[in-house]
Amino acid sequence: MKISGPGMLLFLASLMLLPLPAAAQGTLTGSGCSVSVPGYLSDLAKAYEKETGVKVLVLGGGSVRGLTDLQEGRMDFAASCQSRSLHDPEDLEYRIASWDALVFIVHRSNPVDSITPQQVKDIYEGRINNWKQLGGLDLNLISIISKGRGGVEDSLSTMFLNGQRPLQQKNSTMQASLPAIWEQLVEEMREGFASTGFGSARKRNVKMLKVNGVAPTKENIISGKYPYRRPLFLVIKKNAKPETRKFVEFVLSKKGQKLISSYGMPSLADIK
Repeated sequence: MKISGPGMLLFLASLMLLPLPAAAQGTLTGSGCSVSVPGYLSDLAKAYEKETGVKVLVLGGGSVRGLTDLQEGRMDFAASCQSRSLHDPEDLEYRIASWDALVFIVHRSNPVDSITPQQVKDIYEGRINNWKQLGGLDLNLISIISKGRGGVEDSLSTMFLNGQRPLQQKNSTMQASLPAIWEQLVEEMREGFASTGFGSARKRNVKMLKVNGVAPTKENIISGKYPYRRPLFLVIKKNAKPETRKFVEFVLSKKGQKLISSYGMPSLADIK
């Protein structure tokens, strides 16, 4: 099934794929995970500039784009919500910067509040295609799936789909591998269903579904009551310039982690 999103969504998607202009001397640049950037990284970059005077420019575009930009020398660091793979170069250094959780989102008006892991699997495998099957309205259910690999897709595959990737079904629409776009589509689609990260979903006009009756709140993620927790990484090269390492050290410091927690994200300090 194909849908045509609003022209603005296509415009924003095209912007995410454009190269970032060359940064001024003394400026750090990063790109990647579209959950990390709104979840904590944009705010933390501003705090770092206020404290040190060093400007940090961050751009989304997805984990794959961020890692590619870093490897090809266009960025100083990458934000990623996917773990190191066997195909990653040896010179990449992954550091967990914050915690997140995989969540499922629907339109704000959708009366469905909770879902089970089996129902998630049934949606992505095409067995559930109407919201009335979940106790909702008699309305087609359209699941948004990714054209390519990314951190959200990896988490969904590992946590809910027995290691399999979602395949195109009659009840699905395939979109670019950018959770930011899926979130915007769900904001406007009464029939929409998508997976994404807690960090970015909480800032959207969408409903995050409970799983087995447990809401994906910061407190439930920290306690483990909501069990679908996943790490968010900052990735640098092993030969990264000192200024880049200083920024990463700030993120991982007691002050940086306290700021991340204050932004509403589960920090490393929150989860022992």
